[in-house]
Amino acid sequence: MRDSNSKFLMPIPHFLMRRLIVNADDFGLTAGINAGVIEAHTRGILTSASLFANAPATGDAIALAQRTPSLAVGCHLTLVDGHPVLPPSALPTLAPGGSFRPTWAAFVRDLVFRRIRPDEIERELTAQLRRLAGAGLQLTHLDSHKHVHACPRVFAIVVRLASQFGIRTVRVPCERPPVAVLRQHAFGAGARQAVENAALAPWAARDRALLRAHGLPPAPQFLGRVLTGLFTPAAFHALLRSVPDGTSELMMHPGYADAALHQVRTRLRRQRAEEVALLTDLSTLELVNDSGLRLMRPDDIVGLDSERADFHV
Repeated sequence: MRDSNSKFLMPIPHFLMRRLIVNADDFGLTAGINAGVIEAHTRGILTSASLFANAPATGDAIALAQRTPSLAVGCHLTLVDGHPVLPPSALPTLAPGGSFRPTWAAFVRDLVFRRIRPDEIERELTAQLRRLAGAGLQLTHLDSHKHVHACPRVFAIVVRLASQFGIRTVRVPCERPPVAVLRQHAFGAGARQAVENAALAPWAARDRALLRAHGLPPAPQFLGRVLTGLFTPAAFHALLRSVPDGTSELMMHPGYADAALHQVRTRLRRQRAEEVALLTDLSTLELVNDSGLRLMRPDDIVGLDSERADFHV
């Protein structure tokens, strides 16, 4: 029966609802990671995944994505710690010797000192997007390996490509408010990652301005950076309970540590299987249902663009 007072009740604005994108980074890195991603989606709360365009198991991930249309797929743009899609001869400053620079710090240093040509970055990222789009994937979002796209000089290229490829959601990988996040984790296991998160805040502010300048919607509130590799059941459930109003993205790294993973530069190994367990656990499913969280894909927020507000500081 309809409440007799319902005509006096105002609908809850969309920006006051708690909506959560649960995204898996590193899709395509190894077959074990791919299996974990699909399990976390089909049996758990994972809603999307970010796919490498040129990793060892990219082909396997593309095939899995094609067979799992309910999983939203974006591009995990790569400029460090990997190999380019374009021939290395076309990228003499970006991929000297045939590979990207091994670390985020080395890339940013050489970018700042103008040892990397921006046109090479744009051509390589374009090639990565074309490879995935050419496989028939409808890309829903953009982010990057090691968050290297957060550098405003790279972010400016990424937002242009987002507009060109019709992609509306671009990650700004900084948890907010950064000072409060730093204070919360200052004496815990996530202290170093909280410091790194706070250091990224000036870039994040410029990145949000670039999104506005290109007519793209605000990035979802970002969660999961500080606790990457450190999730316990208690910490994971506490984070889910604390999801703010509006649209948020929770970054996860589910997967299984197969032999191929031991050949890859990564600090996340056994933690990946632990994240699969967290994402699929019955208590997690019950918490999401009971707390009123609405799980969504990145492309679900397109219709909410006009009602979203970048109100977190």
